Amino acid sequence: MILGIGSDLCNIDRIEATLARHGERFRTRVFTDREQAKAESRPRAVAATYAKRWAAKEACSKALGTGLRMGISWRDMAVTNLETGQPVMHLTGWAATRLAEMTPPGHSATVHLTLTDDHPWAQAFVVIEARPVLQAQAGQT
Repeated sequence: MILGIGSDLCNIDRIEATLARHGERFRTRVFTDREQAKAESRPRAVAATYAKRWAAKEACSKALGTGLRMGISWRDMAVTNLETGQPVMHLTGWAATRLAEMTPPGHSATVHLTLTDDHPWAQAFVVIEARPVLQAQAGQT
């Protein structure tokens, strides 16, 4: 079952201007060390990489049903990539608590994330899905 859907569209030029104006303060307030390392390792796409992660956090907060309020922190949501390049959203802190609260008993939640960019836009789409947890049948080991 679908628990939440969120999307966000972010202007890469706006993120680039914010990085130029606020630099380290902006990066450390919004992005995890791992997210910063990923962005900074892409010299021709630093702003686009940050913008996609910004959009992912906005989209995730919408899918959680809160937006960026009710105690949620930017750094409670973090984007990494699998070896295949697929983006993955990791939740900690209040975001993880909110996900647990909205997940029905007997279910496990998965946060699906997709990212794209085409200058000057970066976009993220998040779907939170709950699936029943498979129970071991009585008597099996």
